Amino acid sequence: MGVPAFFRWLSRKYSSIIVHCVEEKGKECNGVRIPVDTTKPNPNEVEFDNLYLDMNGIIHPCTHPEDKPAPKNEDEMMVAIFEYIDRLFNIVRPRRVLYMAIDGVAPRAKMNQQRSRRFRASKEGVELTEEKHRIREEIIQRGGYLPPEEIKERFDSNCITPGTEFMDNLAHCLRYYVADRLSNDPGWRNVTVFLSDASVPGEGEHKIMDFIRRQRAQPNHDPNTHHCLCGADADLIMLGLATHEPNFTIIREEFKPNKPRPCALCGQIGHEIKDCQGTAREKQGQHDEFADSMPVSEQEFIFIRLCVLREYLARELTMASLPFPFDFERSVDDWVFMCFFVGNDFLPHLPSLEIREGAIDRLVNIYKDVVHKTGGYLTQNGYVNLERVEMIMQAVGVAEDNIFKKRKEDDEGFKRRMKEKRKRMKAEQQGPAYLTTGQFAPQALGRRDRPEPVQNARHQAYDMRMQSREQHNKDAAQSLKAMMRNGGNSSAGPSDGADNRGVKRKAEDSDSEPEPEDNVRLWEEGWKQRYYKTKFDVDATDDDFRKKVVRSYVEGLCWVLRYYYQGCASWKWYFPFHYAPFASDFKDIKEMFTEFEKGTKPFKPLEQLMSVFPAASGNFLPETWRNLMSNPVSSIIDFYPDDFAIDLNGKKYAWQGVALLPFVDERRLRAALADVYPDLTPEEVKRNSLGSDVLFISKSHPLFDFVHELYRTESMEGTEIPAELCHGIQGILNLDDDPILPDKSVTSPIPMLRDISQNISIGVKFKDPEYADGFVFKAVLLPGAKIPNKVLKPGDWEKGNRESWRPQLGFNPNRQRAHLDQSGFRALGHSVNRNQHSGGQYSNTPPPSNYQQGNYRPPHSGGHQPFQHSRQNSLLGAPPSFHQPQYPR
Repeated sequence: MGVPAFFRWLSRKYSSIIVHCVEEKGKECNGVRIPVDTTKPNPNEVEFDNLYLDMNGIIHPCTHPEDKPAPKNEDEMMVAIFEYIDRLFNIVRPRRVLYMAIDGVAPRAKMNQQRSRRFRASKEGVELTEEKHRIREEIIQRGGYLPPEEIKERFDSNCITPGTEFMDNLAHCLRYYVADRLSNDPGWRNVTVFLSDASVPGEGEHKIMDFIRRQRAQPNHDPNTHHCLCGADADLIMLGLATHEPNFTIIREEFKPNKPRPCALCGQIGHEIKDCQGTAREKQGQHDEFADSMPVSEQEFIFIRLCVLREYLARELTMASLPFPFDFERSVDDWVFMCFFVGNDFLPHLPSLEIREGAIDRLVNIYKDVVHKTGGYLTQNGYVNLERVEMIMQAVGVAEDNIFKKRKEDDEGFKRRMKEKRKRMKAEQQGPAYLTTGQFAPQALGRRDRPEPVQNARHQAYDMRMQSREQHNKDAAQSLKAMMRNGGNSSAGPSDGADNRGVKRKAEDSDSEPEPEDNVRLWEEGWKQRYYKTKFDVDATDDDFRKKVVRSYVEGLCWVLRYYYQGCASWKWYFPFHYAPFASDFKDIKEMFTEFEKGTKPFKPLEQLMSVFPAASGNFLPETWRNLMSNPVSSIIDFYPDDFAIDLNGKKYAWQGVALLPFVDERRLRAALADVYPDLTPEEVKRNSLGSDVLFISKSHPLFDFVHELYRTESMEGTEIPAELCHGIQGILNLDDDPILPDKSVTSPIPMLRDISQNISIGVKFKDPEYADGFVFKAVLLPGAKIPNKVLKPGDWEKGNRESWRPQLGFNPNRQRAHLDQSGFRALGHSVNRNQHSGGQYSNTPPPSNYQQGNYRPPHSGGHQPFQHSRQNSLLGAPPSFHQPQYPR
């Protein structure tokens, strides 16, 4: 879920929820790779039962990484995805279930955000190409140097959408990968693997939540199952809390800000494309052996312990003297609900609530003050009590005017501080006017960039005289202008800034950046009238329209909470406005919502592509469908504008703004597609159909014989899983149309990887347990659930940002930290060549291209094991090694 800064706020306020992952690396002995044995106990000193992978968080960084060279083709992308999953499996080591969920067709409420993202990506790609072309011409005209322009087809990340050939190929590759691991890796032998590919409707994380909800409602579910969910979206934290499972952990990549990125024009690190000067790059390594490479470091992972977050929330949300019994589980649900107001993927956040301004803390404080009057909690099992919510919103509305004024004051203070900082930095860079340049310029001690020797002393002296004269002329001109402004008062010097009117400064000399025009001015009187007039083009006195916006927002709040706790209430509902109402507008909302339409169905994959793709990505669609996006006489051509406005809405950057795109009318879209449906080929018809989850197990699994018997008898009816054979998991099994069967070879879809000749895995379609219409999943701790031991100590409550923080490694707080004694430092000193200075801090870092070729050897043999990349033999029966030698910096 798109909640900007939510994780940063959460991790700073509740710092003990995070522990760093301990990862065991593969080893090499005499050139032979020794894989990690994942059957051994977890080095993090905790055992996980189930691992769930939100696959889109893996697919995107593997196909178009930002901090390392991108894969050359789809085959390399698939191998990178395999290796990423292997690494996660090695860290977590699940003992029962591995669930891989790829985003399928999303609910209509989510499609609006997907549409905005894809149109933005297309627009930004075109703008970047134009900017590169313009700056390249300018640099070449100035005589600068740039590497030759690569003629390379840009990878369109929009293809990571259900219904494309790329996603279909990914599903085939993952089936092969699972079969290989189950057949060859001992750590996978007793694990039940579920694959929910892009043909199965629903967002990846919500398919996972639906699986957990439906399993924990079964009588055979183990209430003490330890879940681990992988993903970087902030809403995973709320989803984990919403399960009310006592043992729930999230694993994600550690966020490291300010990573160096290469310039998109010259490929050098240290500047952006707008600052590129076209200077020749420095030599990389002694013999330029590291040219065309980028320094990369392996991404580390962290655990987010939701059981510890529950400890924090128990202290924060506990209230005394309530007129009703305190229920911590209900208060957690209310906290999750209040987080929706600061942002989510389905609704715009309220104008007065910004998470960076402490909006969640404000809501919690109001909630604790008002809950005595409400007579109960805001939510129950995913259903909202609107009468109580209105009391919270009215309390926020009272403070709205002060919130907007304080926001303006804070913004002005920040700008003032930044202006002073820029002045200081500019003064430090320029130095005093009397300093000389060139051969005689003063140099800092120990600097490498020695001045060039003087080639012509007479010319050098002349340049120095002219530089001094120019400076004097500038000072005299400024003094003359100051005298004229002050009526001939000669005492006014160039630094006298009593009145700056009439002084025209160059744009590059300006101390402040141009501010986007803000016509709403929320900090001034009349802000509500201006907001509705500017954003909605209606008069603020139009109460009927305001009620319409509020009603839609109230429906959205009910839909989102239901989505989190019960599943998708309606596949066709969406918020039909670009902006949210004010908290003070939430009046008489009790009767604004009754119930959602029953029996709605999701879009088909190609229909979703037509709903979210810009015309520039039409190459992923059939030709006749594509023409509807670009043909001027198309009945839906207005859905696909070539250009569109982005309203910054009080923000500074374009990515924070609101893309003003027209909403897709489902009725008009379906009417236009009815004419082109007959043009689909059989392959496209298959890609456009909705699929099913697939369950995979190996021969050593207790359920194997049962599934194998279904294929032997060619059972055509759905069969329930015996819970005792599959760790209490229940569901319906159906024969797969293109099954993976034991003792039948599995052909590799990737040329660089071998076929599986001795397959011992089997795959079968799986469907979650069915429940009657109107069934309500209870948001409670299950009977028999054991609350984990308390982790927080009294000192942890006051930590925050005031103390130096040390990361905890693994789940054992008393782990002995490794350290080197004097002999260890001496050995390290012998193995590191201290005399090599020529290549800079990354001079010994091998280029990623050499990793891929598997032929790199470290330049210093002492103390380092030879490194051989495992991509070629990663499918030989065990997870590939991710061990990389550490190089001196």
